[in-house]
Amino acid sequence: MKATYKKYILNFKQPSGTSRGVLNEKETWFIILEQSGKKGIGECGILRGLSADDRPDYEEKLQWTCDNIQLGKDILWKLLIEFPSIQFGIEMAFQSLGSENPFLLFPSDFTNGKKNININGLVWMGDESSMKQQIEEKLAQGFRCIKLKIGALDFEKELDLLRFIRVSFDSKTIEIRVDANGAFDENKTLYKLNQLFGYQIHSIEQPIKKNNTDRMAELCKTTPIPIALDEELIGVFSQEEKEQLLQKIKPQYIVLKPSFVGGFRGTKEWIDLAKKHQIGWWITSALESNIGLNAIAQWTFLQENCMPQGLGTGGLFSNNFDCPLEIKEGQLVYNSGLNWICNLV
Repeated sequence: MKATYKKYILNFKQPSGTSRGVLNEKETWFIILEQSGKKGIGECGILRGLSADDRPDYEEKLQWTCDNIQLGKDILWKLLIEFPSIQFGIEMAFQSLGSENPFLLFPSDFTNGKKNININGLVWMGDESSMKQQIEEKLAQGFRCIKLKIGALDFEKELDLLRFIRVSFDSKTIEIRVDANGAFDENKTLYKLNQLFGYQIHSIEQPIKKNNTDRMAELCKTTPIPIALDEELIGVFSQEEKEQLLQKIKPQYIVLKPSFVGGFRGTKEWIDLAKKHQIGWWITSALESNIGLNAIAQWTFLQENCMPQGLGTGGLFSNNFDCPLEIKEGQLVYNSGLNWICNLV
């Protein structure tokens, strides 16, 4: 077996804002396996400034992985425990290599077009008018769950955006999720949560910065709206640490990004613990290309979670790879009539 890696820069069609800044491009890496005339591909979806494996030796570890590919998927996964995005890339690449079609990793009623995946429509941070325009577009596109990035605008303006939705749509018609990306001042968070409660919010992701577990536990206990942990899960590697975190904070939900939490295996560990402790969960992409998004979507479908998932990011980039994934009426659809255009395999 031969393994190589390749860097690829994804360019955003439009600058996309979060409370951590504006994104114009996204770096990603691919591991390509070759054996007996077949190829497999896996994506290592690192997000600089956020991923646990954003380290100076990242490319060196990719080379080490390719040099030691004969160790196999399971041993490599364990040895790469501090590099969750490479864990994911390796899992995906081996699954791809072993499949009849390198992009058909998990055949199901999703990939044969019989069933779709409910997803949320993502509204990026921007000025009030641009966010309002995004909301109108998502509603017109048939989304029934909208997720708003908040925490950068004046809070009253953000409430105005929520009011704009709720004037026309109640919570039974449109579900609203908000994501603060840790932007709230911990001393003002409960006040803001109480303000948000009036707009029938489904949940808020990561209201305060990670690693403030005492305060987060207090908030999860007293919050009027459900809290979902997101960034809080990054860098928590062992099963024991994962369980300790959930037992201490007792969140209402966790949000799982396979590129951040150790691929399919790491995500499944979190899901099993969430079920054990009666915590809700859903899966989102982490701005991977369509190659990684395709793998996540196919695997997510098999987990049989009917909640809207965060898998609608494929259209963000101007130089993404053409693939069978489409978004229709707030659902991710696998259209087998569309072909892959990818020169990597």
